[in-house]
Amino acid sequence: MLICKYNCFILSKINTYEKNNSSYLLYRAIFREIHFIIRCLLSAAYVIILTMKDETILTFTGDIGFDKYMDRKWEDENLLDSDVLNFLKTTDHLVINVEGPLTQIDPNAAKDGAMSLKHGMNPEAALFFDSIGADIWNICNNHICDCGPKGIEDTIHKAISQGVKTLGAGMDINEASTPVILPEAGGIGMIGVGYQRACRKADDSTPGCFSWSDIDLISKRINEIKSKARWCIVVAHAGEEFTALPSPYTRQRYIDYLNLGADMVIAHHPHVPMNYEIVDGKPVFYSLGNFIFDTDYQRSQFNTQYGIFLKIKFTKDNFEFVPFGIEIDRVNERIIKGDIPKIFVDVQKEEYDKLIPLASKMFIENTKRQLKYLRPKDFENATEEDFVKNFYEPLRSGRVPGECLDMQIIYPLSLKADEGKWKDSKLETVKEFILEQL
Repeated sequence: MLICKYNCFILSKINTYEKNNSSYLLYRAIFREIHFIIRCLLSAAYVIILTMKDETILTFTGDIGFDKYMDRKWEDENLLDSDVLNFLKTTDHLVINVEGPLTQIDPNAAKDGAMSLKHGMNPEAALFFDSIGADIWNICNNHICDCGPKGIEDTIHKAISQGVKTLGAGMDINEASTPVILPEAGGIGMIGVGYQRACRKADDSTPGCFSWSDIDLISKRINEIKSKARWCIVVAHAGEEFTALPSPYTRQRYIDYLNLGADMVIAHHPHVPMNYEIVDGKPVFYSLGNFIFDTDYQRSQFNTQYGIFLKIKFTKDNFEFVPFGIEIDRVNERIIKGDIPKIFVDVQKEEYDKLIPLASKMFIENTKRQLKYLRPKDFENATEEDFVKNFYEPLRSGRVPGECLDMQIIYPLSLKADEGKWKDSKLETVKEFILEQL
């Protein structure tokens, strides 16, 4: 964070000379050479200090989008209440999900329909990221490409100018898949992956995201991390939106990452808090929900005002995590401390198998609500038959068979809720959380 602040300071001085000195090209060159040398020295000293640290703390947040209701809220000194801010400040590294490109664009004025789902942020919002100490930006998500290749390029350049690292997207697949490696606590490595197809896939010459389906390359990167570091974290932007428990294929995909050698998976994208699961000592956190993200689309669904910060303390031998509940105060448009959501519990496979039909039924109802919002002319007065026909369309929007929005798997599963096996679950708070949405 010291390097980040130094970087911003020196660049501001360069800009001042550019504006006020007729010989600014000479001064610019000198400043940049000095800046490079000092930054290398600071970085080297920083790495040495961190390498000596036997423990460290990483904090992860959910989705951030400074547009719609949150437009220009980065300028609000009271955006975060003191409890929220203090929790974020007591960490060594802060990993945020930047849900959209930081680039100069006109605000999206669309109020409904699919066009309302496009997101981008004024680059000035990066000042807020710096103010809370965010030194790692996950940019692998379904909105980073909303402004085309330039949006990704501008976002990466902005990150570089602030001395922070980016995760999961880049100007080609090599950049998108390159791990972030932290030296402390025996070494901690991270990769960011995103679901198909909305997280547009990067390749050798195309900007985009590291696909969660590129298993061979994911395995290669995990092995690369484990050869250098004690810990490997997969940050995933995936899973169905507005659900309570992960779909069977999402759950299995994350467990596959653990079997490949990852030590934990931390996910966002569903825009609601979800459960976690400890698998052979390795945790999967299925969704942290929203952090700073508020739109009419979000408001049409349950629990999108809630989120979780996840603080993880690592040593060379073990880890422990502490959740922190947050809530979007939609009256004053600020982020306040909230309760830990009832759904945020360890749901083991035995309980999952009992509850997933009920969670699927809830998800189906939320999907109907989503269709009414996005396509009111087609679905405002739709019958159950109309919805089912949509669920079974082979080319249904967003569907990737066995990977994403596969209603041909989820809808039949939802029908099994009527068998009532979910009633045998011992997780009463999880049942309450799901039933409240039906």
